[in-house]
Amino acid sequence: MNYLEPYISALLSMLESMSPYLLLGFLVAGVLHAFVPPRLYSRYLSGTGMRPVALAALLGIPLPLCSCGVLPTAVSLRRNGASCAASTSFLIATPQTGVDSIAATYSMMGLPFALLRPLAALITALAGGTMTGALERRGLLHAPAVGNGNATVETNESRTLWQKTCQALRYGLLDMMQSIGRWLLLGLLVAALITVLVPDDFFTSSMDNHLLNMVLVLAIAVPMYICATGSIPIAAALMLKGLSPGCALVLLMAGPAANVASMLVVSHAMGRRATAAYLVAIIAGAMGFGLAIDLIPSVADVFTGAMPPLSGHSSRLPLWFNHACSVVVALMIVAGITARYTGLMKTDTTKPDNMKEYKVKGMMCVHCKAAVEKGLAALPGVESVTVDLARGTATIEGNVDDETVKTAIRNLGYETE
Repeated sequence: MNYLEPYISALLSMLESMSPYLLLGFLVAGVLHAFVPPRLYSRYLSGTGMRPVALAALLGIPLPLCSCGVLPTAVSLRRNGASCAASTSFLIATPQTGVDSIAATYSMMGLPFALLRPLAALITALAGGTMTGALERRGLLHAPAVGNGNATVETNESRTLWQKTCQALRYGLLDMMQSIGRWLLLGLLVAALITVLVPDDFFTSSMDNHLLNMVLVLAIAVPMYICATGSIPIAAALMLKGLSPGCALVLLMAGPAANVASMLVVSHAMGRRATAAYLVAIIAGAMGFGLAIDLIPSVADVFTGAMPPLSGHSSRLPLWFNHACSVVVALMIVAGITARYTGLMKTDTTKPDNMKEYKVKGMMCVHCKAAVEKGLAALPGVESVTVDLARGTATIEGNVDDETVKTAIRNLGYETE
């Protein structure tokens, strides 16, 4: 049987459905990145009460940071005075959703899922932040000490409106694709594969055992690294094969936020007890929301009935506009992945005597790269910093000793040689 033609058709149909909303989400993400000063994310996040925890969740929900990109951001918040409770709340809410994934969720899974994802992220973040705050008030946390306010460097204050606009476009249309392009592409490829190869009644036999299905989804989602946007086509394709909407929600929540790689870094940066609160809030919240949907038939029918088909043109937008957006997003994916890995082709050239290169382990996206660049640039004696994401290196020019650099890298949540 020839699977190639239906596979390509399913892949292009999914790309066409998501592309207009992805572009909108990326542009909004670029505006947030360029026009909102980073210091606002730490100014109001000190203290262990509900206010900083709630503000951290509300600030994190629209940010399009993946589960690795949110880590240096949260560490930076912590070092600039944010409490462990607020930092944990930010860590839980941010990777589960973002303006880009909310828009894409609406396009592929319907309005109910698009509304529930940020709501679930908010509630789980409040729960995790509250648990961490209780531990913090009792002195039970042993997270790394808070540093001074010079851990990050403000770069937006002196920029003109035109410079900020260019920065927003570059970040939204290129830099973000360096972070999530490969995961978005992987999600589309896997979803198209599921659509073509998995029988339509695959999950029908186990539909009544909702708890078992959710445990199986968690077993797959926790070790899997996939971003909030890349998980959408996979969840949508599985629902069309009989997966319940509650189980799909578990995948959407746990997949981006609770992977093993992130757990290790969170444990290093925030402490083991805060990491436990982080994990418990995500898993309990995902399964709680999932069971609430599946065990009430009328609610499950709302989520299932609102989901648009993944084949054919079902968008309210003009067909030509969807095609144009699909071409733009495809070019963005290619450009983003190419830009991310072009460092593999670079060769070393002669370096000045005061230039040293350090291996940095754990960088996975442009947010990680930016965090390392800003953190190292703030060190006394550093003249310039260049971070090569593909090679996992940081090259520093200036007069600064090795131990200071290594300590700064570790304080940012990464390992170094």
